[in-house]
Amino acid sequence: MMTGRFKQWGMGVAAMAAPLLAFAQEAAQKGAAVNGADVEPFEPVRWQLNMTPGVTPTSHMAYDAHMFALWVCVVIGILVFGMMAVAIFRFRKSKGAVAATWSHNTTAEIIWTIVPVILLVVMAWPATAKLISEYDTRDSEMTIKVTGYQWMWKYDYLGENVSFTSRLDRASDAMRQSHQVPNLQALPHYLRDVDNVLVVPVDTKIRFVVTADDVIHAWWVPALGWKQDAIPGIINEAWAKVTRPGVYRGQCAELCGKDHGFMPIVVKAVSKAEFAQWLAAQKAKAAPATPAAPAATPAPAAG
Repeated sequence: MMTGRFKQWGMGVAAMAAPLLAFAQEAAQKGAAVNGADVEPFEPVRWQLNMTPGVTPTSHMAYDAHMFALWVCVVIGILVFGMMAVAIFRFRKSKGAVAATWSHNTTAEIIWTIVPVILLVVMAWPATAKLISEYDTRDSEMTIKVTGYQWMWKYDYLGENVSFTSRLDRASDAMRQSHQVPNLQALPHYLRDVDNVLVVPVDTKIRFVVTADDVIHAWWVPALGWKQDAIPGIINEAWAKVTRPGVYRGQCAELCGKDHGFMPIVVKAVSKAEFAQWLAAQKAKAAPATPAAPAATPAPAAG
């Protein structure tokens, strides 16, 4: 019996320590990004206890809502387990405590009904406002169309005449088909690299329109803070404003066939100046070749 109690106490202590460990883990992730460690910014790490804050206003809102709800639950847990501990140890039978004979208490029932309702309203109000803002694509500075195929992505920079497909990189594809054990030293991002990354500018509100050509896919980059289904015949939309340069990875998040696990997504956020250079280079590649001027016909000799 004592062993069971110790296990329960240990689980309670671990639950209360989780937020502190989560903060420490977030700080470690940010430190790794700043100090140039091998871990990319906001990439998941082993034994991760908390969600990452991401790099967009949407992801920050989701993280803040999550942390607010977590601390509310922690406070509720401390109060409930504290009252249970007082009731168990102070009013135990060995100390002569006698159980009350009443079965209902109107005041207590009103309190434990009203208080949770108030807490739910307090938590739901900001969450609803944030959820609405996640789909407000007004005032976007550019639009990128994302189309899912079996099993790759196509990106169109609308109005710029730039488009390309993005699929699993050849090194990862060769490794997975060789049936060898992946070498993470040679392929640190095995099955998470692509041949053509999606390049976006930082500090720019980008509207994404998402659809599919064949079956349902889902475009998901955790650092951006949202996931959007890609459905044939339907256009869904979302937006992102990346606040810091970096490489952010994701996956197709909808079971779309036998190669569903081999549809990685890589987003590279760069400065506005660097993006302008990249876009100009892409436009130059897409521009039709200028036909060569016809050779001049020699004038006939005078007779």
